[in-house]
Amino acid sequence: MDHYFTQRRLDELKQELQDLKTKRRLEVADRLQKAKELGDLSENSEYFEARDEQARVEQRILELDQMIKNAKIIEEKTSGDIIQIGSTIQVKKGSEIFKYRIVGSEEVKPEEGFISNESPLGKAFIGRKVGDKVTITVPAGSVVYEVVRIG
Repeated sequence: MDHYFTQRRLDELKQELQDLKTKRRLEVADRLQKAKELGDLSENSEYFEARDEQARVEQRILELDQMIKNAKIIEEKTSGDIIQIGSTIQVKKGSEIFKYRIVGSEEVKPEEGFISNESPLGKAFIGRKVGDKVTITVPAGSVVYEVVRIG
């Protein structure tokens, strides 16, 4: 499965992976060693917590490795005729104008206008042009957006 990232976000994930593989692994190994030194492991909560933390670190390492391996860089689209991943768009809903940027699912920040290409709204906008009307069905009914600007 492809994962879409801006170069900035991909760099952040690579840094997180590096930190996990070096510093974090050593910290957890140290915690495990100290917990083992406390004696009886069958009732040693420090040991079980450290072991759980080790499992979480290793799981995150696997996730990051997979995401980075399948990473596709999103180029910010400053112009264009068709909405695609990386496009910044302005849409009109009623009399209100909204600005969105279509990003991969790992960079979603709805409060900042970053919406996923996999979200219902993002999917509906992909492939559209200025002037197109997009209808989204929500629990309260249908909402119509008009694409006002790409870029």
